[in-house]
Amino acid sequence: MNVAVGEAASRVAAIQQMATALGMGPQPAAGFQQALDAAQQPATAVPVAATGGSVSGMPYAAEINAAAAKHGIDPALLAGLVKQESGFNPTATSSAGARGLTQLMPATAKYLGVTDSTDPAQALDGGAKYLKEMLDKFGGDPRLALAAYNAGPGAVTRFGGVPPYAETKAYVEKVLANRDAYSAAATAAVPALGGMPATMPAAAVPSSNLSIGSSSTSAAYGSSSSLGYPTT
Repeated sequence: MNVAVGEAASRVAAIQQMATALGMGPQPAAGFQQALDAAQQPATAVPVAATGGSVSGMPYAAEINAAAAKHGIDPALLAGLVKQESGFNPTATSSAGARGLTQLMPATAKYLGVTDSTDPAQALDGGAKYLKEMLDKFGGDPRLALAAYNAGPGAVTRFGGVPPYAETKAYVEKVLANRDAYSAAATAAVPALGGMPATMPAAAVPSSNLSIGSSSTSAAYGSSSSLGYPTT
């Protein structure tokens, strides 16, 4: 039994003693006992697409959460992608012609059923759908999925991993850093035990004063980039 479970068991025993002394019966609530029993079971891996949760504190948070939930992806990952792609500017347009919050190329938008890439809800739904496709294609690995979103799935397949493009490598790291910051902020925002809200450090929330549009790449599918890497 690890230390955390041991401490939990001790607390249950203390609660049992208190309940007995107060005439409330010898057992704590069944739900609490079940939770303790579950805590003692071996941890299992959670697929990327089933992380759940939500994000807040940035533009279009509700739409990001809705799109992530619909397509079964981590909302913090989607939010991190949006920050890097467009700086949360729904009318952002790259030099290559990618548009909107998720910087969809015209051909990609059409493929995803997006009729107006500058519409936040459509752009987020399309971007989430495409990101989920890349996650599924590359075994749920967010690094490879993001690399495919940026440089195209063909490049990831061809190189057997993140392509050796400086832009793509930097893109992957920045989006993952954004994701981690949003995840940390969401965790800090959850009310602490006893109903007291936890303090959210200001540094945990990434700023959104990113220059509009990333220099990301992908010709036909994924985001756009000035590098023009092939996608197949």
